Amino acid sequence: MTDSDHRLSLSDLTALLTRIFERHGCSPEVAAILAANCASAQRDGADSHGVFRMPGYVSTLQSGWVDGRAVPQVHDVAPGFVRVDARNGFAQPALAAARPLLLEKVRRNGIALLAIRDSHHFAALWPDVEPFARQGLVALSFVNSMACVVPHGGHRALFGTNPIAFAAPRAEGDPLVFDMATSAMAHGDIQIAAREGRQLPPEHGVDLAGQPTQDPQAVLQGGALLPFGGHKGSALSMMVELLAAALTGGDFSFDFSWEQHPGAQTPRTGQLLIVMDPSAGNSGAGFARRAEDLVLAMRAAGQSRMPGERRYRQRAQSDREGIVLDAATWQRLQELAGAA
Repeated sequence: MTDSDHRLSLSDLTALLTRIFERHGCSPEVAAILAANCASAQRDGADSHGVFRMPGYVSTLQSGWVDGRAVPQVHDVAPGFVRVDARNGFAQPALAAARPLLLEKVRRNGIALLAIRDSHHFAALWPDVEPFARQGLVALSFVNSMACVVPHGGHRALFGTNPIAFAAPRAEGDPLVFDMATSAMAHGDIQIAAREGRQLPPEHGVDLAGQPTQDPQAVLQGGALLPFGGHKGSALSMMVELLAAALTGGDFSFDFSWEQHPGAQTPRTGQLLIVMDPSAGNSGAGFARRAEDLVLAMRAAGQSRMPGERRYRQRAQSDREGIVLDAATWQRLQELAGAA
């Protein structure tokens, strides 16, 4: 940290981001949800999904592409199924609106699905699932995004980065949580690499001509990402398209166009959540205890860090010492808030 850096508490950063969202067209309710999500990602060290995203949010709102005041419509469609029409709003307020009904169904039936359509998701996916694990539940989520990934053996972008997130409770520790793109790396990490002048690892992207490249600018300017693991990552990305778009009624990653909205950056697609109550399965010693047994076995096998642990360590440090923003980032946020 330098003398020009700034330290903020989570509540102070959330308040600043809330002002920015409200100033640029979000309702107070939507602004509060998005700000809490973005500030939490920054607190946990998710640089590619924290305040780095704020100019993109603002640009998208100013373009008219997304409705920052949309009120989600929640539909109870089956004993284990909730559908939400986000009405061209952000996905997180839609999840918040549906959460009580979803939890009611999970507790009653042991499992329930939440299908969100016509929504924009521009953030980390793990904050959507971790809270369920902290209530003793198991949660999976899938989101598709804009077409920026070439399917295995293909020659043009078709899939999104299409992340998958998973969260499960443990008996003696923070939940096991992972959030991974099915592309070789997240799109936000490509943008950060370009901004910092860094090359990409091999086999992560192609240029406009479909040729392999390690130049992040070439990927961003007409090129595309590759799926991780070749045909395996490509198959998972296809699965996400089917679950997050075909099943929910949202757009496929290749379906929408923001050409009429210069500055738009958020994908208008869909999201699916699957939430399970492991106690409904009467699993003997209990799911969280068995999860702990697995963690012990993984450590004994040599795995030193469990999924989510890096975030938890950074979270604890940020809670103790504050969230550090460099001077340029602080200045940019002040400008977005109209305070500079």
